[in-house]
Amino acid sequence: MNKSARFFEMKRRGEPIAVLTAYDAPTARAEAEAGVDVILVGDSVGANVLGYASEREVTLADMRHHVAAARRGAPDAVIIGDLPFETYGGPEIAIASARALIGAGADIVKFEGADVAVLKALTDAGIEVCCHLGLEPQTHADKRLKGRSAQDAARLLADAIRLDEAGMKMLVLEMIPEEVAAEITRAVRAPTIGIGAGRRTDGQVLVITDVLGFGARNFRHNRRYQEVGRLMRETAAAYVRDVHDGGFPAEENLVHMTPEELDLFMAARAHV
Repeated sequence: MNKSARFFEMKRRGEPIAVLTAYDAPTARAEAEAGVDVILVGDSVGANVLGYASEREVTLADMRHHVAAARRGAPDAVIIGDLPFETYGGPEIAIASARALIGAGADIVKFEGADVAVLKALTDAGIEVCCHLGLEPQTHADKRLKGRSAQDAARLLADAIRLDEAGMKMLVLEMIPEEVAAEITRAVRAPTIGIGAGRRTDGQVLVITDVLGFGARNFRHNRRYQEVGRLMRETAAAYVRDVHDGGFPAEENLVHMTPEELDLFMAARAHV
């Protein structure tokens, strides 16, 4: 059975698919233990972990590194790896880039846009593909809702149908109206995964650092389940305070020599 077959069956049964991003082994391990259906190693790693200004700075080497880390943390999980900017501009480069991510541990690769030729090439090479429509962070400088006009919505629907006919295995729909996402979900066989696309997709995906509240900024489409960013700052400040005040390390953090060994050491020290 291919890796995506389970999700087609979940769509058929009306079982929602839970997807989260992960960029390292501990996070991937925690997500797998929590029962996440799919781990997405997204190019969102650039802004959220690597300190890049945008997704465009993420390299294939970056993605290989983080896919491999996630795979080590979650050896049995289904992992999608993002093809970064300018690594799938034609069939040959797309296949080479996809094989690099598959070699690092991805089960499925994802690319943005409606390039049917690239999708067919990857599919013909035996590579499972998740497509991505709506807001395309690699190419859209304007990070706003897409598909609000009837014309734009019709184009998104047509693109989704063409990609579905060409063999995509999953479709991320980002920042589009709920009504448009619902029509696309009904029109395609492949499971749809929404982010900022409403309630009527086959599944949802969020960025783990947004879910955990790493940054000060929140997003309308996101739900902050924890405030880990604040907790990290408070924890670091407490540690700094303890070191500066001499409160750390304390007796419970120490290891002592036995009295006998200490006597022998001090005796030897006296002759140095």
